[in-house]
Amino acid sequence: MRITSWNVNGLRSLYLQGYWKWFGENAPDILCLQEIKSEVAQLAPDVQKIEGYFSYFNSSRARKGYSGVAIYTKKEPKEVKYDVLPAEFNEEGRLIEATFDDFVLLNVYFPNGGRSPERLDYKLRYYDAFLEYVTGLKNEGKTIIFCGDVNVAHEEIDLACPRENQDHTGFLPEERAWVDEVVNAGFVDIFRHLYPNKVLYTYWDQITRARDRNIGWRLDYFFATSDLLSRVTDCRILNDVYGSDHCPVEMEISA
Repeated sequence: MRITSWNVNGLRSLYLQGYWKWFGENAPDILCLQEIKSEVAQLAPDVQKIEGYFSYFNSSRARKGYSGVAIYTKKEPKEVKYDVLPAEFNEEGRLIEATFDDFVLLNVYFPNGGRSPERLDYKLRYYDAFLEYVTGLKNEGKTIIFCGDVNVAHEEIDLACPRENQDHTGFLPEERAWVDEVVNAGFVDIFRHLYPNKVLYTYWDQITRARDRNIGWRLDYFFATSDLLSRVTDCRILNDVYGSDHCPVEMEISA
């Protein structure tokens, strides 16, 4: 089974520019998208519904054309949830939870936190609320996968210019400490587990054309509970795929 996660930075834009065809060519078993910036009615019919896939969308109710996530899956989930966190964290359409026979998958677009101190505070509180929730699922004995744009580079290896970004959102000590908490709670960063010394990025600033120089950040992750590790066969960063300021990340697990 292949599960692909991608912050598309606007699903309508991706489609209009012709990059949506990549989905048909790659055909993962499950595709998790973040930052779709769309309501379902705004999407082309062949994006709303794809033959052979069930599709689920969670769009921002707080602000149009902002945030939003989607899941496309070949196998129908047993259950799909959207508003699982406290009310203040559900209005921006940042999460879809899908329960399958042998795992629970959460597709999440975590807040950025860079616009103001208030927004950073919101991001950190979202982090805490999410970790409390997902730890609760784990404590119930469920096998968990969560993926998406986590909006933080965990270690210095995860961004091209760590020294220059020590005081910048996305690499602040308190943000990185939260990822430590995630790991300590029993969730494994799958890519870093498989490739402890590999330097690859998933995000590049468009304004400075950072992708041309590979001045990037690893902001997009797959985390899973340790009971899944025996089934993980690979986790790939698909940095040759274009269409967004992020590239897809793909995890492969055996049946």
